[in-house]
Amino acid sequence: MPFERSDSALYLATQLAKGLSRALQKRATALGFSPGQFPVLLSLWHEDGLTQRQLLDRLDVEQATLANTLARMERDGLIHRTPHPTDRRAQIIVLTEHGRSLERLAIEAAAHADDEVFAGFRRFERELLMEYMRMAIANARRLDDPSEQGRS
Repeated sequence: MPFERSDSALYLATQLAKGLSRALQKRATALGFSPGQFPVLLSLWHEDGLTQRQLLDRLDVEQATLANTLARMERDGLIHRTPHPTDRRAQIIVLTEHGRSLERLAIEAAAHADDEVFAGFRRFERELLMEYMRMAIANARRLDDPSEQGRS
């Protein structure tokens, strides 16, 4: 029996992520950020003045990926870094005025991207899909947690 991509959750999730990113791309570019920067912006809008380590813990991305993203965000005037008051190795990442000013428009852009990708879904279908996605993400995270290995 041949493998059908349309029966693969991994394939479908990848295609959905790409579609959502493309739906946000045009709006994000017009506002001065990229879809990959959106999770960092969301974290800093929620709690400004985090260290890179704190962002890593909140975003579940690779250190090198976050470092590159932060460098681009600093270059683009979305964030600036200041020395940590007690840890010489750490820096505090703070939104610039421009970064702060994007919050409402960026969240609206992301909501429009969601609406485009989920056009034709009834409200309960969309909510149910989101709940299933959260459950699958939680299961995937447990696979990475050594303390969860062997539990069901």
